[in-house]
Amino acid sequence: MSKIFQAHLFLFLANLIYGVSFTIAKDVVPTFVQPFGAIVIRVSVSLVLFLMVHAVFIKEKIKRKDIPLLIACGFFGVAINQLLFFKGLSITTPIHAALIMTTTPIIVLVLSGLLKDEKITLLKIIGIIVGICGALVITVFGKEISFSTSTAEGDIYIMLNAASYAVYLVIVKPLMHQYHPITIIKWVFLFGWIFVMPIGWNEFHSIDWNSFTPYIWFELSFIVIATTFLAYLFNILALKNADPSLAGSYIYVQPALATIFAMILGRDDLSGIKILAMVLIFAGVYLVSIQSFKLPFQKPNSEK
Repeated sequence: MSKIFQAHLFLFLANLIYGVSFTIAKDVVPTFVQPFGAIVIRVSVSLVLFLMVHAVFIKEKIKRKDIPLLIACGFFGVAINQLLFFKGLSITTPIHAALIMTTTPIIVLVLSGLLKDEKITLLKIIGIIVGICGALVITVFGKEISFSTSTAEGDIYIMLNAASYAVYLVIVKPLMHQYHPITIIKWVFLFGWIFVMPIGWNEFHSIDWNSFTPYIWFELSFIVIATTFLAYLFNILALKNADPSLAGSYIYVQPALATIFAMILGRDDLSGIKILAMVLIFAGVYLVSIQSFKLPFQKPNSEK
């Protein structure tokens, strides 16, 4: 199995989990668990799992000079990313959140280009534009969008969340050249947990565990094990061999996979416009993954 195929497989699995979790999370948050309380559960359990996996299989130490960057990854990739997304989603609508999240790959590409961590190619730009078109078609078609003051605060939180996740994808990449992905994600979650606990403790402490049905326990377990532990693990494994812009572009796949999952559950129907949207999304991801077509103004590697 080639490294490029592995990267695509990990990114697809991570975003498949995210796509499915949109439907599952609605049953749990905020009816049974408030947003920040859910984050405390997600981060705490995942941290324990990452610590166990690292202690048994990796046992790698980090250099003191890399701690500030790992703290920044924990802040942007776990704390801000998760807290603002769940808080924003509780105020705004899922359609608004999906639309705003399409800005993440753009921010990733711009930051990567500015920091010279990644080559900005014409095909990547075209791929992101094509992916945006597909995501907008599948998200907007047949739905009513109305931005108002009642959702403005939530929209701002989602926008900050999108920017935060983009920053995380870019700044975590240099660490991939030095450490095993499990080592990185363990420390990212440890520092993220330190930021999350004081903010989410009150909502976590107020959870009425006796109100949980067996099905709610199952859904909460999915949110913690799959949406947090496995999804973050797949993303960090993919970044070992993938550019941040490719990881960011897979966000466009989420609404397509969410639609497919909804159709499987009988909650949505297949239509020509949805097929077109999915084709655009996967075509966009494919174009972003191609590395060879350079922009006229791009400097060769020797000039960097």
